[in-house]
Amino acid sequence: MSINRAANLTSFALVCGLLLLTFPGPPLDAAESDPGRELMLTDFSSDSPDLGWYVQNDNVMGGRSEGDFEEVKDELVFAGSTNTNGGGFSSIRTQPFKLDLSEHDGIQLRVKGDGRRYTWQLQTDALYRSRRISYWADFETVDGEWSTVNIPFTKFYPQFRGFKLDGPELDISQITELGLYIYDKKDGPFELRLDSISAYSADAPSANSD
Repeated sequence: MSINRAANLTSFALVCGLLLLTFPGPPLDAAESDPGRELMLTDFSSDSPDLGWYVQNDNVMGGRSEGDFEEVKDELVFAGSTNTNGGGFSSIRTQPFKLDLSEHDGIQLRVKGDGRRYTWQLQTDALYRSRRISYWADFETVDGEWSTVNIPFTKFYPQFRGFKLDGPELDISQITELGLYIYDKKDGPFELRLDSISAYSADAPSANSD
C-alpha cells in the first residue's frame, strides 16, 4: 500500500480556477467561492493539490482493523479490512487547513463502492467539554458501480469517539479537515475508489446524485 506522505507535509494549496488557499492561511472568501456552482476540492489528478492524507485505524484504541490508501490513475483507493473485535473502524484524513463553504450546500463525492456504508467527516475548531469534536454523515455505496453522492451539510451531526452529541452545530465557514471512515459495524474487506471531492450548491445541476 502507499507510504504515508503526511509526515513531511508543511503546506498545500486548494485551487479552484484563480482561487488559491494556502496552509494554514485564512478561510476561503465566500465571495470568491462562486456561489451556485461546484467548488472542486480535489480530483486526484497530477494538477490537483495534495491534501496530505494520512491513515488512522482503530489500533489507536486497541482495535484490529486494517486500512490504507493509494492514489492510482487519478483516483484514491481506500481499502483494508474491518474487525469489530475492537474499535471496528478504519479512516483516512487530510492535514489541517482553512476552508469557507458557507456559500455551498454540501459535499459531493464521485465513488465506486463495494455495497458497504461509509462515513464522511468534516472538522472545525468546535469543542465539546474542551475536547475537539468532528461531524459525521453516512452514505451508501453500490457494489461495483460508480455513483455521485451528494451529502447535505444538514445531514452532518457532531460526534466524539463515535458517540452522537447534541451540539454544537456545524459551522461550514470554518472547515479545517476532511475525512473518510468505514464504521458500519461489520467485519471483512472493504474497498472504496474516490474519483473527486467537491462542494456543491443545490441550485447547480448535478447528474446521478444520490
